[in-house]
Amino acid sequence: MKNLWHILTIIIFALFAYWQLNDPDPFLWIPIYLGVSIIVLLFIMKIYLPYLPLICALGCLVGLLLLSPEFVKWIGEGMPTITGQMKAESPHVELVREFLGYAIAGSVYYSYFRLHKRASLMARKR
Repeated sequence: MKNLWHILTIIIFALFAYWQLNDPDPFLWIPIYLGVSIIVLLFIMKIYLPYLPLICALGCLVGLLLLSPEFVKWIGEGMPTITGQMKAESPHVELVREFLGYAIAGSVYYSYFRLHKRASLMARKR
């Protein structure tokens, strides 16, 4: 059952990366999302590199901090919808989506940092 969760995570983030191909900044988001898939794949393969997902999580944290003023502004505006088309008069759509992308990817990176670290410690004890 655990491997099913890991495989689903790989597939979901690979799809996230694929959907970024038509994004205005695919060279930022494709590596972020593919990175999650790679980290999870390494975990399944029992290749434990705890600091790699930690570094990626910290990178996402930097992105969150940079976009947090726009996110707070969006909340202050009453959280207008971000599910519609991006329009010139609503630039918050892309910024809020990017903020949430950093939050989701960063959370998964951090979770796998903990998994990699725990598995690495257990492998050393054997």
